[in-house]
Amino acid sequence: MGFLDAIFKRNSELSFMFDTEFFVSASTRIHMKHLAVETCANFLARTISQSEFRVKTNGAYVKDELYYKMNVRPNKNQSATEFWEQVIINMIYDNEVLIIQSDDEDLLIADDFTHNEYAVYEDTFTDVTIGDYTFKRVFKQSEVLHMRYANKNLQPLIDGLYKDYADLFSNVLGSQKRKNQIRSTVSVDSSVAKDAEKMGKLQAYIDKVYKSIRKNTDVALVPEQPGFTYKEHASGTSNQSVDEINKVTNGFLDQIAMAIGIPAGLLHGDLAGVKEITKSYTVFTVKPMLKKIRDECNSKFFTMKEYLSGSFLEVKIASYESIFDLAVAIDKLVSSGTFNRREIRGEAGFDTPDSEEFDKFYITKNYMEEGKEDSEQKT
Repeated sequence: MGFLDAIFKRNSELSFMFDTEFFVSASTRIHMKHLAVETCANFLARTISQSEFRVKTNGAYVKDELYYKMNVRPNKNQSATEFWEQVIINMIYDNEVLIIQSDDEDLLIADDFTHNEYAVYEDTFTDVTIGDYTFKRVFKQSEVLHMRYANKNLQPLIDGLYKDYADLFSNVLGSQKRKNQIRSTVSVDSSVAKDAEKMGKLQAYIDKVYKSIRKNTDVALVPEQPGFTYKEHASGTSNQSVDEINKVTNGFLDQIAMAIGIPAGLLHGDLAGVKEITKSYTVFTVKPMLKKIRDECNSKFFTMKEYLSGSFLEVKIASYESIFDLAVAIDKLVSSGTFNRREIRGEAGFDTPDSEEFDKFYITKNYMEEGKEDSEQKT
């Protein structure tokens, strides 16, 4: 005989209450980790995918097959935008990405592979899988594009951070639910509890009432029955804010964004100081990522001799400023004689016509040395 049995033996009228379902299955919880990582990874991927990969041959820009593959259609099933978005997402999730070239020279992103690392010899890649097909051949490091996101895998750090935030989120969510919980009591005539048949019917009736209240969230009617009284109690404040929950989810999102290098203000759409924030994001996150891609492509698509002779791949990043916003600065740089037009166009990411006029330096009269203007006019 257990402890509860002894109590219910002395108070048999309470025994039916032990069968009532006080606890229900846990409600579905927001998957903060998946949402946060997806948001940050897609944000960076969309930024990188807007870049233009430009091919230079012997110092001149050309639009050849490599240009088409890098900017228009890398393979039969993906556009360049989709391709580079997947590259960045794979790098963040898996810490590395492998791109192989098929027999018809399509660029394909591997879904799975085995990286065989060697200290002195060239690394190899086996069991390369794309979709449901696994290549039987062995790919050498010199035959593929292989890029790592960081020295350490980001995923364990995210998992550890998520565990702490998930516990905090559960506590906050549980607290909010308790504040808005409907609480009620059921009073039963003592004579009913002494009749086993009546107690069984009453138990079934209570279960129906409970299910009706849970199912009908808007309106639920509880008919009065002899010997049975249902009373609902106020549960405190009814207008509970979700600010506490949003603070936890946004806090976790900000931590993931910081780990990847994305300013939290850009993710949240803050307009205060957006120009400086965007500049910082471009310099410290986007450009290093693009340089990683550019260096790998240059080392695999061009030989050392070709690269040193002026044949290479460069990336024109999507600018957050219009060329018209830079007009005044460009005018000052050219009119002061500090730079020529070819250098300015190169810095702005534009090709330069094959003309010697763009190599000339100009200086306006207001920048000339005093007295020199008159001497030049005399000569």
